Amino acid sequence: MQEERLPLGVAARLSRYLQILTQTKKSGKRTISSQTLSEYSSVNPTQIRRDLSAFGKFGKRGVGYNVDYLIGRIKEILHTSGQHNLALMGSGNLGVAIATSRIFADHGFDIAALFDTDTVKIGHPVGRLVVQPLSEVAETVRQKNIIVGVLAVPPAAAQAAANLLINSGVRIIFNYSEALVDAPPGVAIHSMSPAGELLYALYFYLT
Repeated sequence: MQEERLPLGVAARLSRYLQILTQTKKSGKRTISSQTLSEYSSVNPTQIRRDLSAFGKFGKRGVGYNVDYLIGRIKEILHTSGQHNLALMGSGNLGVAIATSRIFADHGFDIAALFDTDTVKIGHPVGRLVVQPLSEVAETVRQKNIIVGVLAVPPAAAQAAANLLINSGVRIIFNYSEALVDAPPGVAIHSMSPAGELLYALYFYLT
């Protein structure tokens, strides 16, 4: 029997809670209250408690939630336990920033390969990776069991980079470019736009 999918709103909020919990753990704190989660997530504390209580009893009144335990349970609920390998397309300023940060690793994602078209950059190290040519995408995706692609390329190159990942078997793509990327059925494209997030914040906080 196939497990019922979470409503999009619930999945989005749980993902946000997980991000906050991960940073809380890094700061050395062992517990967190629904009020603190609310302050960082902009989700009402009642909604937070409702979201979490739907999956079991996690916290104690007056004590809060155990950070380690809640991280583990949310990862199980979201099916993100374990490590997932990513391919990063583009070694420009944005690509280097992504490749050398902990933004993905903190949540169980490993940037396993970095690709670029620039012959000057190919073969040179970026953090622990070495920039590879696009001709190696398909073989690398297969060898390293890469399931997610990240586009950190100029808008004009985004569709071609996405096509290369899709043709290599990648079915989830995070698009950091401003381009509108087309994909066939069965491939999920998630556009990550700082400008879009800022517009969202301006609407809710300044109106």
